[in-house]
Amino acid sequence: MLAIAYAVSMKTMMLTAQAYSQPRNSRKRFVLGMFVALTLFPMTTSAQDTIKPGETLDLTQCIAIALKMHPNVLGAAGSVMASQSKVSQARSNYFPQISWSTTYDRTHPAGITSLPGGGGDSYYDEYKTQVSLSQTLYDFGKTSTQVKVQALGADSSQADLDTITSQVIFGVKLAYYGVLQAKQSRTANVETVGQFEQRLASAKKFFEVGIKPKFDVTKAEVDLSQAKLNLLKAENALTIARITLNNAMGVPEAPVFDILDTTTLQSYAVNLEEVLAKGYERRSDLQSTRAKREAAQRSIDLARKGYYPILSGNAGYGGSGQDFPLEKEWSLGATLTFPLFSGFSTTYQIDEARANLDIARANEELVKQTIRFEIEQAFSNLKEVRERITLADLTVKQAQENRELAQGRYAAGVGNAIEVTDALVTEINAKTAYITAIYDYRLAIASLEKAMGGRE
Repeated sequence: MLAIAYAVSMKTMMLTAQAYSQPRNSRKRFVLGMFVALTLFPMTTSAQDTIKPGETLDLTQCIAIALKMHPNVLGAAGSVMASQSKVSQARSNYFPQISWSTTYDRTHPAGITSLPGGGGDSYYDEYKTQVSLSQTLYDFGKTSTQVKVQALGADSSQADLDTITSQVIFGVKLAYYGVLQAKQSRTANVETVGQFEQRLASAKKFFEVGIKPKFDVTKAEVDLSQAKLNLLKAENALTIARITLNNAMGVPEAPVFDILDTTTLQSYAVNLEEVLAKGYERRSDLQSTRAKREAAQRSIDLARKGYYPILSGNAGYGGSGQDFPLEKEWSLGATLTFPLFSGFSTTYQIDEARANLDIARANEELVKQTIRFEIEQAFSNLKEVRERITLADLTVKQAQENRELAQGRYAAGVGNAIEVTDALVTEINAKTAYITAIYDYRLAIASLEKAMGGRE
């Protein structure tokens, strides 16, 4: 059983990333299958089953794990299932309603002391059993309208799932790049510690032969201690970044694993108007608000149906009597129910539906404005970071050259300790700025893709 559950879980993870590149209907079918699989085997899927200790994962694998394990995704998938169930509930009014009842009564009629025929017992038994059938014949489109409203609600739930999926994917990217940044920052600090250790050794050597004063040794020791402190901070930042990634993937108890460092940066050329058009077309939160707005419009029609009558048919077959076999009986008829006065309930329901439509329209406009803001902001950030990377790279090269010159001057006896320290600090700051720019560039691309409604 455990092996079967594990196989289902792994198959679900491999199919997840593929599903969100498929058309919308295919994603719906996938979500239902995923939800059923995870519901059938809730206790057999864990972080240890999904991630092996020491394994190296790439970004695609991390996203697939998040879509399989993150509680927000699972909860949203459950909401889709519930919405689909509401559609089926609304359709149930198309079908007949069949019920069966049976009763037994022991009766003592008032004023009777004995039963006819000379019996001394004034009580008598009565049995009744019946099968009933009722069917709505015509309700002036109330059922069909209700089905449409619930179907739009299901579409909104599906779009909400897509929105949550996009948010989870973006969170994984953010955390993934954060780990890469922390790793690179730690590497830079390790290199800095090594450089300060070399500088301390040089200062001691120069002091021993009388070329440099004791101050240079003390200064080098202080600088080395500060570099080691910065390295400790970088190590802690990496630990926090790993914890953040585990949480973003929905596996806080995950074993220790590594991630693939993709150092190559590809150019990302986009046009603002083209990006805006894609955002309005693809953003699932806008699709959700549109579905809710259309559902609100349909709800007005549904509320108006309260003014119309309902024609229903009914039939029954059974038997009754004081003893077996029971006397057979049947009935067949139709009922026309016309709402003459309901305390203005229908009128108020129409008013409520119209108010909800105004709310839905306002929410749709707000989402449009939010999409434009997020896209323009991400577009501007991408442009700025792209230029910053070029400048940061040049600054690192200049800082390295300046440090080499300072160390050469110091070794030649014409430089001083402060000059070397300043050069080393400038170099580590330049490297940190470059690492940050690389991370910001990746984050800017992820932000722009999310703003466009991408879920890759």
